[in-house]
Amino acid sequence: MPSDTGSPRPTIIDIARVAGVSKSLVSLALSGKPGVSDASRGRILKVADELGYTSNTWARSLVRGRSQLIGVVTTDVGSAYNADVVTGIEDEVADSGYGVLLAHGRRDPDQLCLGIERMVQLGVDGLIVVSSRVPRAQLDAAARTRPVIVVGRPDDPGDLVDLVRNDDEYGGRLAVDHLVEGGRTRIGFVETSARAAVRARGLAYDRAMADLGSDHRWRIAGSARHDASFARRVVDVLLDEPPARRPEALFVATDETAVAILGAALDAGLRVPDDLALVGYNNSALAAAIRPTLTSIDQPRNLMGRLAVTMLRERWSARSRQRIEVMTPHLVARASSGR
Repeated sequence: MPSDTGSPRPTIIDIARVAGVSKSLVSLALSGKPGVSDASRGRILKVADELGYTSNTWARSLVRGRSQLIGVVTTDVGSAYNADVVTGIEDEVADSGYGVLLAHGRRDPDQLCLGIERMVQLGVDGLIVVSSRVPRAQLDAAARTRPVIVVGRPDDPGDLVDLVRNDDEYGGRLAVDHLVEGGRTRIGFVETSARAAVRARGLAYDRAMADLGSDHRWRIAGSARHDASFARRVVDVLLDEPPARRPEALFVATDETAVAILGAALDAGLRVPDDLALVGYNNSALAAAIRPTLTSIDQPRNLMGRLAVTMLRERWSARSRQRIEVMTPHLVARASSGR
């Protein structure tokens, strides 16, 4: 029977005594190694179960020099993008014997750095950083002790970490071209942060408009917090424009902000998409759930998480050269951009 609360935990010595075998045989049986008959293994496992024995996985990991843990540090666990990447990581390690430890950076670079430091202290075998906000110095420090994969687009990732990111320039071009094909010529861009990925989407907007020969530019920048007050400000500024200069379509750098603007536009009496067409970015679950549904640029988020794990495995198998993977997005057309 399992020991009572407060009693010493049973050990392999206890199992050996009750089963009438040697300690080394118990160790072989519990670790699944050969050299133990089926009958002896069955008896040992039965005794271990009756005694309430649980193996100390952490202690065994320390002996092996491997923790069998992957540390994941993410900008915001509430973000649909981050959640989908983490799900891909967990899907890839399922049934592999590895566990995933998750740290929430709360959109704060200091918290992100603290999360990385704690993962290193815990002895994780590898780190996946789902964020572009971690300074290079922190990434380099961690990468000198274990493999580090960044999912995102830091301003300066250095050459010690591997990188999985989206082709934001291509995605931005897809968004503008789609609106143009729908007959829109006065197109604006809503910049949700100063991150490299958002800047690249904005650059794609500028280049696409230039290629069209259009001198129309309408930009507004705000917070990445996707709050309702920013969305209302976007709509208010838009409505203050003279009709001849007022954007008839917006390319918004993230889905969350696009959804907030969609709501603010409807509250202001605008018809979406008749008066204002919208295209978001990330193709989150929210894009399909809102009404009217939101056209969005899809990043293969689950695949990006899976690929990050694959890149860790390559590092564990002695790959030393940096690997950078740029994922190709595609557009998912929905009601918010149709006439």
